[in-house]
Amino acid sequence: MSALESIQELKSRMSASIIGQDQLIDRIILVLLADGNMLLEGLPGLAKTRAIKTLSKELDCGLSRIQFTPDLLPSDITGTEIYQPELEEKFIFQQGPIFSNLILADEINRSPAKVQSALLEAMEERQVSVAGKTYQMEPLFMVMATQNPVEQEGTYPLPEAQMDRFLMHVIISYPDDASELEILRLNRSEQMNAANEKKDKISPEVILAARKEIADIKISENMERYIVDLVSATRYPEKYSEELNQWIDFGASPRGTIALDRSSRTHAWMSGRDTVTPDDVRAVMHDCLRHRLILSYEANADGVDADQVLDEILKQVAVIG
Repeated sequence: MSALESIQELKSRMSASIIGQDQLIDRIILVLLADGNMLLEGLPGLAKTRAIKTLSKELDCGLSRIQFTPDLLPSDITGTEIYQPELEEKFIFQQGPIFSNLILADEINRSPAKVQSALLEAMEERQVSVAGKTYQMEPLFMVMATQNPVEQEGTYPLPEAQMDRFLMHVIISYPDDASELEILRLNRSEQMNAANEKKDKISPEVILAARKEIADIKISENMERYIVDLVSATRYPEKYSEELNQWIDFGASPRGTIALDRSSRTHAWMSGRDTVTPDDVRAVMHDCLRHRLILSYEANADGVDADQVLDEILKQVAVIG
């Protein structure tokens, strides 16, 4: 079985357990293949936690869940040195929950910035530094952070530097009525302990092999220019329209450009193509850039959100060639 067929099998298995959230399943697999991290936002009960738990069940890898609370400490995430007087080396490092393959950072905005920043080095550099020593993460590593938009009391906004380290910011909504009916029946079946066929877990080597194939996906100079032009439009909106200029205070950083490139190539690979098309770029643009824009007071006052701004940018920026 090829890497693509294995990934399609993984997607199929997850779809059987998570009903009505095909976009979520697609994005969580895409971010894993692109070697990134994901911020997931949605109302309570929309399968955010279930999604990454299901992924870990289907993959032969570890899962750590970190429940972010106001009293959480950075060392609760990264780990700490423990004094052992009977040993020759008096201090040994006890790893924290960040040392796993899949990290669920649940309700990440419940903790202050000092705790949130404990994830920064691991998310960007795949390592953790404690007491002057550096510890490497596993090759297969992803942070999926969740936040609930309706629970604003007792929350702390994520710093821009941390938001920028998420490859994608994915927003999910309610399933449709037909999917809701399937969810009811699935839940009832699970409660009755319905017999499930046990299948072999998918090896992490499949993900690593897929990443190598994605690295070989071709992207033309015109597509590279299109990606750069889209990001440039967020930084210099006055070149495109007065409306955009009024809406945007600060645009996306170079990480946004890199995220668009990696996500577009991964989307093309998952679609069975060996080259990136404009449709691949458009398909991932909102999730890659919505959290990297800082909108103006005028935009907020007029009820304009980041997705509307990105819609307008797509209208204004033409594909070369």
